Amino acid sequence: MVVLLEVFTSKNCPFCPKAIAAVEEAVKELGSQVEYKHYDVDEDVDKTMEYKIMSVPTIVVNGRVAFRDAPEPKRLISKIKRNMK
Repeated sequence: MVVLLEVFTSKNCPFCPKAIAAVEEAVKELGSQVEYKHYDVDEDVDKTMEYKIMSVPTIVVNGRVAFRDAPEPKRLISKIKRNMK
């Protein structure tokens, strides 16, 4: 099962680069098991409103908000693996 991983960030967010790095590490480790999409809340307003994103960074796994922060890569990978079952 492929897990959809969506990340919401903003150019002005000081924590977003850490979240993006965690996501990129997870994608690198899990490869084709993950579909990755990145949204900028200032540019992708419709998608941001769809998930009711109120803060960044926010990471959505399979359509559900999983993190409202920049998790450690191992924590994110663990969450993704739980959603593969």
